Amino acid sequence: MDTAPISAQYLLMTKRLFSIAAACAAFALSVSSGADLPQGAKAPQFATQGALAGKAFAFNLRAALRKGPVVLYFYPKSFTQGCTLEAHAFAEAMDQFRAAGATVIGLSADDLATQRKFSTEACRSAFPVGIATTRIIAAYDVALKRADLPAGLSTRTSYVIGRDGRIKLAYSNADPGDHVRLTLDAVRALRGVGTR
Repeated sequence: MDTAPISAQYLLMTKRLFSIAAACAAFALSVSSGADLPQGAKAPQFATQGALAGKAFAFNLRAALRKGPVVLYFYPKSFTQGCTLEAHAFAEAMDQFRAAGATVIGLSADDLATQRKFSTEACRSAFPVGIATTRIIAAYDVALKRADLPAGLSTRTSYVIGRDGRIKLAYSNADPGDHVRLTLDAVRALRGVGTR
């Protein structure tokens, strides 16, 4: 009996099953960590403490919006691999965000001492990071709901808030890869500047 066709069929079936399982896992993650503040919703106002270039920094959303749009990105935990990569990417793009008139701030539930260190090492002193209190996390509906992780963490979610205080973009994805590009494109669209 020739077993070659059976082996090829088995490999093809295994690949398909892995693809289906990966798609289901990705869908489950996106459902459990989706940003629920829809485009057009009023952004909840807040003030918080944080750090910029290693120094204490106070952030007030209402005051920041007077200057222009705000990119508010939530990340789960300072100094984890994905969060550090995301902070590096935002730091590298800060000149472009400033040219588009936007303020950028990252928020996580980390304490002030951690945020001071993260603001210099990962954010490269280019933009501030603040403390996402449980109240802020709840208001923006970004609580990370996973039994295997400690309570109080946020999902990786980016919001672009227009000067009118309304959500212009809500993007939630555990992969940090597209957050900078999508938020920068949204900010540029607000100013009528071409996207890259």
